Amino acid sequence: MDFLTILQILDSTVRLATPLLLACLAGLWSERAGIFDIGLEGKMLAAAFFSAAVAFASGSVWVGLLAGIGASVFLSGLHGMASITFRGNQLISGVAINFLAAGLTVVIAQTWFQQGGRTPALTGDARFGNVVLPGAESTIRGIAQQGPLGQIYSELISGHSILVYIALLIVPLTWWALFRTRFGLRLRAVGENPAAVDTAGISVVGLRYAAVVIAGVLCGLAGAYLATALNAGFVKDMSAGRGFIALAALIFAKWRPWYALSACLLFGFFDAVGNRFQNIESTVLLPSFFTAAWAAIAFFAAYKLYLLLAKSADLRELKPVGIAAGSVVALQILMHLVGEFIVPVQFMQALPYILVVIVLAGLVGKAIPPRAGGEPYVKER
Repeated sequence: MDFLTILQILDSTVRLATPLLLACLAGLWSERAGIFDIGLEGKMLAAAFFSAAVAFASGSVWVGLLAGIGASVFLSGLHGMASITFRGNQLISGVAINFLAAGLTVVIAQTWFQQGGRTPALTGDARFGNVVLPGAESTIRGIAQQGPLGQIYSELISGHSILVYIALLIVPLTWWALFRTRFGLRLRAVGENPAAVDTAGISVVGLRYAAVVIAGVLCGLAGAYLATALNAGFVKDMSAGRGFIALAALIFAKWRPWYALSACLLFGFFDAVGNRFQNIESTVLLPSFFTAAWAAIAFFAAYKLYLLLAKSADLRELKPVGIAAGSVVALQILMHLVGEFIVPVQFMQALPYILVVIVLAGLVGKAIPPRAGGEPYVKER
């Protein structure tokens, strides 16, 4: 595997991680305020349809983007009304939004365009193009003739949709807003102890609605990216579980923005590998997998040991490292006993979902959500 191929995989990683990152940050804003949002999938799907449909009808991708954000914010408002105003079950409300979006997008698409529940292909100004940065090459031949630094700049940094760069900028903006501003302090306090915030004379309902609306905007960006940048139109169920993967990434990141970026890039990497390497021989794929796996285990082991030396962790937190190392050793032994074999395409495509199961099984360590998460707040009389 040459250097340019590695860069192409990393380039695909960034593209595929972008909708996950936006949805993950949406869940982070909502859950930091104490509102669990299972409806990320549905809001992404609704935003994807309306952004593609309106972009095709108007011929402007920016109008489509606004329509997608509007659809997502509308569903967020429904979720907020059910969860905050009427104090309903937040999980049931989120699931209902998923069902609503999955059904309505297909019905409206079939009624509107009569193409089997999809929109016509988007072309020209109706979809986001790639942004070529100054000094970057835009052709494969031109990139191949550059040196390593030029290839990194032209292949990995340049050539993405503007929504990719916006998503990456939202990460430090989210960190700053949540951890360096008065608004962020109050919002995080609402997710931990809403009664204390209410006692201080601050509106718990207002802060939670603000968080839900921000989550709707971010889900709108994620859905619009799927339909108008990553793809050229809407198809049925095109979110393909990305909202649930974003929730798993949020748990993996332990509700922190920078960790969310790392977690989404990891999921995006598995997705990129699954798309590029299909029906590949084990002698080609697994050595690279083992190298990457041992590097990741060594990194996390060093990080956990650092925490131990800093007296902010205990020996139990080394358990996930041991489990991961044992799994890799067992896989190497199994490969030695079985010999060469073909890795099936179905396994490669399932890699992101396998990682979700690993995350939700608790093998990444203990993740503690906001203490008031999922609980409606009843103002004391």
